[in-house]
Amino acid sequence: MTTLRVRPTRSRDGRPSSPTTDRTTGGTVTDWDAVLASIGEGALQRELDGVLPVDAVARLKSEGFGALRVPTAFGGGGFDVVALAGLWIDLAAVDANLPQVFRGHFALVEDRLWHHARSSDQRVWFDRFAAGEIAGNAWSEVGSDIDLPRTVLRPRADGSWRLDGTKYYTTGTIFAEWADVHARLALPGHPDEVEDPTAIALVDTRDRGVATTDDWFGFGQRGTGSGTTTFDNVGVPADHVLPFEDRFPYQTAFYQLNLLATLTGIAQAALHDVVDAVQRRTRNFSHANAPRVRDDAQVLARVGEIAASVYAAEAATLRVAASVQAVADAARAGDEEIGELVEASEIEASTAQVVVSELVLRATSDIFDALGASATARPLALDRHWRNARTVASHNPRILKARVVGAHAVNGTPPPYAWSIGGTRRRQDWVSDPTE
Repeated sequence: MTTLRVRPTRSRDGRPSSPTTDRTTGGTVTDWDAVLASIGEGALQRELDGVLPVDAVARLKSEGFGALRVPTAFGGGGFDVVALAGLWIDLAAVDANLPQVFRGHFALVEDRLWHHARSSDQRVWFDRFAAGEIAGNAWSEVGSDIDLPRTVLRPRADGSWRLDGTKYYTTGTIFAEWADVHARLALPGHPDEVEDPTAIALVDTRDRGVATTDDWFGFGQRGTGSGTTTFDNVGVPADHVLPFEDRFPYQTAFYQLNLLATLTGIAQAALHDVVDAVQRRTRNFSHANAPRVRDDAQVLARVGEIAASVYAAEAATLRVAASVQAVADAARAGDEEIGELVEASEIEASTAQVVVSELVLRATSDIFDALGASATARPLALDRHWRNARTVASHNPRILKARVVGAHAVNGTPPPYAWSIGGTRRRQDWVSDPTE
């Protein structure tokens, strides 16, 4: 079996470089150095122009990025979670949008891997992933209650399902052949109460009833394709509707790992930019500590603090990746062992989120302390690092994660699993006026 590993590397000036790849047997291995360098060349201009990274996503798909976790026996890369997280970090360092574009896709891959390891043949999906097909996320809604999506699956006479609804923040779906949709089941004779079961629908986005709009208006991560997707009378085969409770059990930690890797890559990019700017800077203040900015002790200390933040963020992220891999390796273990490993990975991810978010937000702001006002020039777009980091860190508020970690440390309280977001008003409030 071919074993692929991604090792983060550093140049002598401390700047991040693309990953190198290793293999233990023969065969073709993607040169990710070249792929990432190519993608990075247009990233700043995409940011300035506000355009989606369509060509970059297509390049990643064609190079097999979406199949990195698929076993080599099925045409994939055979990466473990630690190697995948390492490549996510390096990809985020060249374009912060791209790891998040693939976030929902890799979660679906992980879910299929989990079921395959537990004796449910997933070769059909592995073939799709190996062919370059990817999935987008379609879970969040605006106006729905917590744990009760308005998007609904209704049974058809032929045994298939009909999907109708609207999803927001459908990250990656605009680039994808599939959508991973969380929906409510409307079963005959089963009233639409809070207890209605929910399911995952794997939907072909090429169906004419699927439409995605790039209307994400956040100030950061603007190239993630996190827009609105509507489903209008979309047919879903019976075997593409999966019980929500069967979802791979470590999904919350896995989703968070992707965001941690994205944050770490953003910090790496900020470090690269500030090092480059300090090295080249000739303008200086009359009361500076040295004639050259690159020799100023205070500037060097600030850059050193940023570098240390990157180091700590990466170490924490890869530790979370190892804890997630431990769960993935236990697919055939007993429920108790799996439960313990899942809890450990969730606490690892929550703990890392608290500290990594703080480190990266501070680092992406502190780069301006080492430079002058000219560093705020719009064509440099150095503010994108903080905007992107702030947006990523806002997905799962770290203040709530800190409370989860504290409750676990003090009282042994289990962390929340597969949590959701939505309105807190009573269900009957929107049933009586569903247009709210």
